[in-house]
Amino acid sequence: MSFESEKPFNDFQHFARGVRRSGEFSIRESDILEKCGTAMMELHLGTRQPIDETERVFLEQLHSDDVITDPNAKIFKKYLQVIQPRRLHRLCSVGADDEMGGATDFSGGGNGGSDDSSID
Repeated sequence: MSFESEKPFNDFQHFARGVRRSGEFSIRESDILEKCGTAMMELHLGTRQPIDETERVFLEQLHSDDVITDPNAKIFKKYLQVIQPRRLHRLCSVGADDEMGGATDFSGGGNGGSDDSSID
């Protein structure tokens, strides 16, 4: 049988409360990950060789950029995307002085108003 492993799959590094309670996967997906995830991870990392055609198709579709039709490969690809570091986009700029040439003057005595020295 495909994707056999002796221990259930747990990734407490990324899912502290377990894959099932993470909210990222459906019940069916989490069942498949818990049952077959260890074998899928070993196949992905190359520590295990595929034993049948199902596992070969899984590896081919997982590592290709084509459309994935194998349901096991879809679930494991989703798992790999969920555990990737998330990119944070900020709306503020850190180096605002560089864009303005470093000429920001907040003292209130700038060139925008009248000059007190010209008053007679």
